[in-house]
Amino acid sequence: MKMYAKLLVAIVPVVLIVGCTTTPKVAEKSAPVEERAAPVASAPSAATPAPADSSGVEVLAAPDKGGFKGDPLNDPASLLSKRVVYFEFDSSEIKDDARPVIEAHAAYLAERPKVSITLEGHADERGSREYNLALGERRAKAVQQLMQLKGASSKQLDIVSFGEEHPIALGHDESDWAQNRRVELIYPK
Repeated sequence: MKMYAKLLVAIVPVVLIVGCTTTPKVAEKSAPVEERAAPVASAPSAATPAPADSSGVEVLAAPDKGGFKGDPLNDPASLLSKRVVYFEFDSSEIKDDARPVIEAHAAYLAERPKVSITLEGHADERGSREYNLALGERRAKAVQQLMQLKGASSKQLDIVSFGEEHPIALGHDESDWAQNRRVELIYPK
C-alpha cells in the first residue's frame, strides 16, 4: 500500500502538469482580401430620384461638384452638414459667418415642406438658470426668424431652450463657454 501511495504521489503532479499545459493554437486562415475600385459613375442625369427617406419625403440625388449623391444633409462638403450656430456672450445676434449655414438649411426646408427641425437654444453657465433659459430661447428664435425670412415655414420649426443644462464643453473658461453658446439644428432621424 505504501508503494501505491508513493507511486500516486509521484504520478499525480506529472498528470497535473501535463494536463495544464496549453496546446498551441492553430493559426486560423484569414479570408483573402480582395480590393475593388469604386464603380465609376456614368454621366449624371439631371435629377435621379432616390428612395424615399423615412419621413416620406422623396429626396433627389443630384450629384454636386464633389460627386456626392443622396440627401444633401449627409454631404460633408455641404453647408447643411453644419448644424450648430454659435453666439457671442450675452447675445442672440446671428454672426455673419453663420448666416450662410442658416440660409442653406432654410432653403433645404423650403424645398421639402414635410421636413421639420428643432432649434435647440443653449447658453453658457454664467447667469441664472432662468436668464439662460430665456437667452437660449432668444437665440433659437433669432435662427427661426432668419429661416422663415429665407423660405422655411413656421410649421417646420420647433423651438426648445435648454439654457445652461446641456453643455458641450465642461470647462470654466472662455473657450469652453464659447462652445456652449449655441443653437443646434436637429433633424428627426
